[in-house]
Amino acid sequence: MYQPLKPWISKLCVLSLSLAASHSTLSQDQDTQTAPKPQLSVEKLCQDIGNKLGSVSIKECDQQKLVASGYHSSKGYPLSVRHYGPKPNRTPKGRIILMGGIHGDEYASVSVLFKWMNKLNQHHSGLFDWKVIPLANPDGLLRRKSQRQNDNGVDLNRNFPTPDWAEKAMDYWENRTFKNKRRYPGPYASSETETKWLLELIEEFQPDAIISVHAPHKLIDFDGPQKPPQKLGKLQLHRLGTYPGSLGNYGGSVLDVPILTVELPFAGIMPSQGEISTMWTDLVRWLVREVPKQKKRRIAKAESEEQSSGE
Repeated sequence: MYQPLKPWISKLCVLSLSLAASHSTLSQDQDTQTAPKPQLSVEKLCQDIGNKLGSVSIKECDQQKLVASGYHSSKGYPLSVRHYGPKPNRTPKGRIILMGGIHGDEYASVSVLFKWMNKLNQHHSGLFDWKVIPLANPDGLLRRKSQRQNDNGVDLNRNFPTPDWAEKAMDYWENRTFKNKRRYPGPYASSETETKWLLELIEEFQPDAIISVHAPHKLIDFDGPQKPPQKLGKLQLHRLGTYPGSLGNYGGSVLDVPILTVELPFAGIMPSQGEISTMWTDLVRWLVREVPKQKKRRIAKAESEEQSSGE
């Protein structure tokens, strides 16, 4: 004869089923959270750059022979660089890092880097040892609606570990920008993969100058030692000051390296080919004049540190 379950037994069964369902859901969530990030290829990076920018074709990007660094963005794009290294029987005057696209919505900064890479492809003579990063923030550029920040919503040019970061970065964001999400410095200094990669590259390469291309303030800014250029093409020198977590602040206060910030006139409009060429010529002339001085500083500093460590 059928006997109904006692009420307490019925409740226990329901509770057991509920706990099992919750455990299953939690396991699925954990699997989702721990799933490996996709790792896209340089070919895919170039395909998406070419499809995004009218001024850079897929073929042009492929021809640059970018090399994946081993770091990947949140969306899986390889953080990539091209090395124009020393030539046989010629000692470079110095080491240069040239980068664009640290802000994803500054399209022209990426396009101009590719045009300057074309010049290096044709005329690299070993005068300098170059590391060129045409797109430091692929997730910011290669989303449906490009944005200044990376995929985590962090302004990479406020995420560098400047000495004043802990004290000032968040305060500046909250009280000076009124929590403008475009300028969020991140939860802590160097929190972002892109920042970590750039810091590692700088540490390994030990550049004598860093040039970072931005838009759209129509000027050149400068931080660090040595004399700045007064102009690049039509762009005139105008110092903007420093910001907590910026590359300029980090380069000047921590690295003691010249940081030249090139602010193009428009984020979405390329300068003319003539202007791109003139800016490049002016840039190289400035590097020829000032970088050997910085190289001597770097070598002297390294020798001094070596002597100190041996004492």
